[in-house]
Amino acid sequence: MSFKTRCLAVALGTLSCFASLAASAAPTQVTMYYPVSVGGPLTQVVDKLVGEFEQANPDVKVNAIYAGNYDDARTKALAALKAGTPVQTSVLFSIDLHELKDLGVIRPFDDFATTAEDKAWLQSFYPGLMDNGRADGKTWGIPFQRSTIVMFYNKDAFRQAGLNADQPPRSWTEMREAAARLVKRDGGNTSRWGVMIPSTGYAYWMFGALTKQNGQTLMNPAGTRTTFDAPKAVQALEYWTSLSKDGVSPKGLIEWGTLRQNFVEGKTAMMWHSTGNLTAVLKEARFDVGVAPLPGNTEPGSPTGGGNFYLFKSGSDAEQRAAFRLVKFLTAPERSAQWSVATGYMGVSQASYETPTLKDYAAKVPQSLVARDQLSVATAELSTHQAGRVRKLLEDALQSAIAGQQEPKAALAGAQAQADRVLKPYQR
Repeated sequence: MSFKTRCLAVALGTLSCFASLAASAAPTQVTMYYPVSVGGPLTQVVDKLVGEFEQANPDVKVNAIYAGNYDDARTKALAALKAGTPVQTSVLFSIDLHELKDLGVIRPFDDFATTAEDKAWLQSFYPGLMDNGRADGKTWGIPFQRSTIVMFYNKDAFRQAGLNADQPPRSWTEMREAAARLVKRDGGNTSRWGVMIPSTGYAYWMFGALTKQNGQTLMNPAGTRTTFDAPKAVQALEYWTSLSKDGVSPKGLIEWGTLRQNFVEGKTAMMWHSTGNLTAVLKEARFDVGVAPLPGNTEPGSPTGGGNFYLFKSGSDAEQRAAFRLVKFLTAPERSAQWSVATGYMGVSQASYETPTLKDYAAKVPQSLVARDQLSVATAELSTHQAGRVRKLLEDALQSAIAGQQEPKAALAGAQAQADRVLKPYQR
């Protein structure tokens, strides 16, 4: 006799029986922390996708907590875990992998992907996006809110300056030359700059693009050593700082958070930014928007960026398995396609670009394919042990050089020396 039948037969009408029945029918709770740090109606899109999951999985209830930028989300999720509050999953920096693993708070997806279907799902994502998701032969992060850096440019401004709007700069030299022609000055004031590269928020990410374009990576695959002061890295920072010295970019730091607005208001003709801004830029701009791969020097390229789903060692086994189901649902090709259209982030698998949703969108908005196509020349984003500390060292050095407080070589040498001290315990 089943529990339900026995309960009804023996104790029909009793409070304890109905309490047991209610408990057995209660949905499994999953708490998810989610960062909102880039343009577009992200919370509404996530809520819609979560609602679709709950409708398809009525035995699971998802509590989505929106927590600011990636650092905010990581801080709040880890604080909740430390306080003993169950958190089963979160989208955090893809580059947080080593740090989260060192803290012992995440589980590999391999623990849950036991069927042939699940294992095929683990292998379905673009390899370039998995460089920041795998370690020690296991998969710890699943790509979702992923990007490369692209160059947005004002095609109308290009035409006004006598430049070919369909042939954006492909090299550092071409970008500098185009930027010089695009600068617009009214009297003693500059009403439009040629190019802006953000130097707050994610300066290390922009620097990773410049070093990749100069044939230099910033760390080894194990995340135990950095190469901040390598000659090619110094050259990359010298180029970056030269843009303001040459008058094609403003002096001082350029804010990540306000750069998109500067671009759509026509205050810069070119900007480097996340493809996650694509939908918002196309909606807000009142001019013809071009999107191009980043220009290269010795080679083209961009680091990948954005967030991965992680599974925490938190809550019951049933809750963790429900979180796995949620991640698998949200990263399915059709949902990834919906996410890409709504935000500008790339679809994370080839299958997502084969859906009618992304096929139709790409036909109407070919700019949406630039970030994906750039994966062929992409590199892993800066990811090390003690990632937050190491990134901060590099960010401080970059900003010091950009603000004119130190020369690039000295600034990067100082950051490298400090990073060596932080990473020494991991260099076996």
